[in-house]
Amino acid sequence: MPLAYLDHVNIQTANLAGMSRFYEDALGLEKGPRPPFVGFDGAWHYCGGKAAVHLVEVKKARDPKSVQIEHFAFRGEDLEEFLDTLREMKISYRIAIVPDVEIRQVNFHDPDGNHIEIQFSQHEEADLSPFDG
Repeated sequence: MPLAYLDHVNIQTANLAGMSRFYEDALGLEKGPRPPFVGFDGAWHYCGGKAAVHLVEVKKARDPKSVQIEHFAFRGEDLEEFLDTLREMKISYRIAIVPDVEIRQVNFHDPDGNHIEIQFSQHEEADLSPFDG
């Protein structure tokens, strides 16, 4: 399962409007389309035609000394092979399907507890059942 590229960074914020303005005005990352996720608001900012910064609104601000990045994501190929590898290594995962675009997201944690997401095309077929290592 070769990784193709780092897909995006997901940042939680209690200041969605201010953060969105910052990424647009200071960094020139235009705000663009975002799937209609249910249960939380956010904004996607684009770099080179790709949604590189995903902002997710949270109700309460975190301690400024704590990490604000909720996860990082790679784009991958061969979903079935990748899931087989995770199961063989007894790594728990869950799968989410992005509304409207149907991208398959495999979510799991590294040994230190960091959330990693690997995205696969909506055309990839595999058993999408969660696995609890």
